[in-house]
Amino acid sequence: MAQYSRIEVAQVMKETGMVPLFFHHDIELSKKVLKACYNGGARLLEFTARGDFAHEVFAQLTKYAIAELPGMIMGVGSVTDAAAASLYMQLGANFIVTPVLREDIAIVCNRRKVLWSSGCGTLTEIAKAEELGCEIVKLFPGDIYGPKFVKGVKGPQPWTSIMPTGGVSPTQDNLKGWFDAGVTCVGMGSQLISKDILANQDYTALENKVKEALAIIKTVR
Repeated sequence: MAQYSRIEVAQVMKETGMVPLFFHHDIELSKKVLKACYNGGARLLEFTARGDFAHEVFAQLTKYAIAELPGMIMGVGSVTDAAAASLYMQLGANFIVTPVLREDIAIVCNRRKVLWSSGCGTLTEIAKAEELGCEIVKLFPGDIYGPKFVKGVKGPQPWTSIMPTGGVSPTQDNLKGWFDAGVTCVGMGSQLISKDILANQDYTALENKVKEALAIIKTVR
């Protein structure tokens, strides 16, 4: 069961401005990645559940966060149907992120008052997601659309909250472009938690990278 309401999760997304994305099948490695992100100042993690038995890893990771990392909000991404969303909510997911707009996922998340962020690529999809109760829309893949698309959406719909994922990197120019366009927060995966960091298990480098990204976000807003 979720520890945080959808309003609380949305507020933390807005306040911190960044949601790290990560998946790995190794539980101990995943715990170290999570702790490095936490120590760097991140207060959310989207566990991109793309591998076999991912739910088992997420369950252990969430228990670890509850016990050791106070205030860390665990969510799950790459969720493609209501059954998976329900499973992960039972395992403690505080938010659900989808690659596409799925009304069945909206229904099960809304029933439990859990935040869900729908992957959208058109203004029509964004409007539909909001009608279904989506608080923060995921723009995916972000690198295809870019900041100009966000700015275009915010014109007729200034109330829309957008989180681009894909094409976001922890650099001054990239983050400034997105936040100048009006995004609420950004989702960042391999550009933040890189293959090199994982291969070398350089968790200090990851912690510093998270700190730097959050500092940039604070200055460009």
